[in-house]
Amino acid sequence: MTHYRTSRRAVLMGAGAAAAWLASPARAAMQAVDGTSLPRTVEALLGRMTVEEKAGQLTLMAAAWAGGAAVSLNPAGAATSFDAQVAEVRAGRIGGVFNGNGAEMARQMQIAATRESRLKVPMLFAADIIHGFRTVFPMPLAEAGSFDPELARRTARAAGAEAAAAGIDWTFAPMVDVARDARWGRGIEGAGEDVLLNRVMADARVRGFQGENGLAAPDAVAACAKHFAAYGAAEAGLDYNTVDVSERTLREIYFPSFQSAFEAGAPTTMASFNELSGVPATANEWLLTQVLRDEWGFDGLVVSDYTGDMELIAHGFAADEREATRLAFLAGVDMSMQSGFYIRHLPDLVATGEVPMKRLDQAVRRVLALKVHLGLFDDPFRRIDPERERTKVRTAENLALAREAGSRSVVLLKNDGELLPLPRSGRRIALIGPFAAGQHDLIGPWNVYGTDAEAVDLATGIRMAVADPALVTVTEGSGIDAPLDGGIEQAVAAAQGADVVVLAIGESQRMSGEAQSRTEIAVPAPQMALAAAVAATGKPVVVLLRTGRALALEQPVLDAPAILVTWFLGSQDGPAIADVLFGQVAPSARLPVSFPFATGQVPYHYAHKSTGRPNPPGNLQEYKARYRDWPNAARFPFGHGLTYGTISYSALDLGGGRLARDGKLTVSATIANNGRYAATEVVQLYIRDTTASITRPVRELKAFRRVALAPGESTAVSFTLSRADLLFIGTNLEPTVEPGRFQLWIAPSAEAEGVSGEFTLA
Repeated sequence: MTHYRTSRRAVLMGAGAAAAWLASPARAAMQAVDGTSLPRTVEALLGRMTVEEKAGQLTLMAAAWAGGAAVSLNPAGAATSFDAQVAEVRAGRIGGVFNGNGAEMARQMQIAATRESRLKVPMLFAADIIHGFRTVFPMPLAEAGSFDPELARRTARAAGAEAAAAGIDWTFAPMVDVARDARWGRGIEGAGEDVLLNRVMADARVRGFQGENGLAAPDAVAACAKHFAAYGAAEAGLDYNTVDVSERTLREIYFPSFQSAFEAGAPTTMASFNELSGVPATANEWLLTQVLRDEWGFDGLVVSDYTGDMELIAHGFAADEREATRLAFLAGVDMSMQSGFYIRHLPDLVATGEVPMKRLDQAVRRVLALKVHLGLFDDPFRRIDPERERTKVRTAENLALAREAGSRSVVLLKNDGELLPLPRSGRRIALIGPFAAGQHDLIGPWNVYGTDAEAVDLATGIRMAVADPALVTVTEGSGIDAPLDGGIEQAVAAAQGADVVVLAIGESQRMSGEAQSRTEIAVPAPQMALAAAVAATGKPVVVLLRTGRALALEQPVLDAPAILVTWFLGSQDGPAIADVLFGQVAPSARLPVSFPFATGQVPYHYAHKSTGRPNPPGNLQEYKARYRDWPNAARFPFGHGLTYGTISYSALDLGGGRLARDGKLTVSATIANNGRYAATEVVQLYIRDTTASITRPVRELKAFRRVALAPGESTAVSFTLSRADLLFIGTNLEPTVEPGRFQLWIAPSAEAEGVSGEFTLA
């Protein structure tokens, strides 16, 4: 027998509201079962609902909160007041809201739902917790560069716990879209271009958000794997654009990270904005039902993206609101976000028989089941706790984690002459650039609740790190995309009076993220003019690249002896960068995306096919697969990143070089640190199937290891391959593997030689 109790959170809402909840039909339904027979729980409540109340459970709206508007991240919806929205909750016409403002808002809405509505069904509170709540962590693409899933799990755990403290039950994250076109701004939300890296990060982030004690835990939030599917393949990197890829490509590239998220326990997924081969994902029955439900056995909730069902009309797929509702719902979208179409049109569609009652009940069961799993029927106020909201956000522990995650996300592209790390004393530093100082462009795109005002900027971080802050001169030099009057002259003067220049340039946070596609993935021209003027002083320059994507870098930036990719690192942006600059933390991150030679190369990814006329590396030959001006390669490839040590690879051991069909093959190499500094190397294992019935990429990442090495230390790093690691989608669209010869690399990046050899699969 399950025992129920009134929690402290329920007491906080008032004795009358708590008593009303305890006497409600929904609460009675919960008491009628032992806690494991979920279908009986759901059925007892479902049988009492009107069709309109059922449609209300399937309606998710942006919160309209009189206590302070949430950050606007999408086109504005229909204007409404908080009182009007509460009235809709009271009438059973809304099942949840998203991107609201905290425990007090949630408390008022939950009282309306659980005390004042007819059936007392708890509300669901959702939000975009992409890379932090009030404590902001590095943007997900940056964190993927850590090649450390455990770090991603820890930051997602902290973000989920903070969000839950403010009344949030459900996050629209993680984004698990593979993204191979740097022009697409939403790449910041995912883990980059590689399938394996996306899979392990999807798994880690789901487990982090949801915690280890079940979804009913008061600090857990439900994860939502998005965007299903292939949003990252939008043509020309244009957000919301058409996607037309083969089923094989979907199954090999774009599906695996979703499967990993579901295997990790994600109970929800979000339908993508894009169409797939002519059928919008929001109304794609093959995708949402045949693959997701029938083939994979997913039994969770599918939610539309923001007005995704409404957009079927603009796609030219639906004639009007009513048809859009029918098509999305029958395809498999259980819950409609923001359009209001389901509450407006589902009752009539059911009445006319165009939508079966069975399908309506199926979708409502999924919403109610999520609420049950989140513990909302046991205690609808379990995450609505003003005291926790005050005390469990931006804690010292979480800010320390943000700093750690930030420093471990910085990628060292170049370090000629061991310019870095900089000494903490004795040098005059000119900190120059539009990102040198100020509470702007720190937390990055897609953060709803954190603010730049609460983040620590670069100038502050550097001054905290050096022995004498008076030796640090800060000059803006240029705006982000426009010159400043006298800016270059001031920057040149600062550089001439310094021993070393730290040049902070790149993108603003408004240049990446949703709806921020770029035709040129370059540092804006005014900043390049600033870089040229500073370089002309002859002073050594350390370039810090603030960016939400891979960039096509050019001189004079490329001529700088040291280049760090610093992304958008969140609440502790400045201290995290300073930790790496001055050697408090050795750089250990690697590029999760390839930096191309030029924008015209993209989409570019390392795991491309050979073509029938491959171009030899480093040798531009005519009538080969190359551009007139650049090779078909990356300037800085996926997996690239330097340390402050000097790393070498040697002594490849192929373990006999033969993998039995049902056996395993262990391979190893010796990794040595021959430098003066301790280092952490990300050792990467790549393979190539040289001959197959379906052509294979030139390399595929199959495993990686982070290895800490003291100066002068070496160690053998081993990997074990099995038949499963060699699978690909065959001619019948099923996973298969074929005997033959495989190339293998243990290397520091996707295009480095490292040590290499061959093995055979029997």
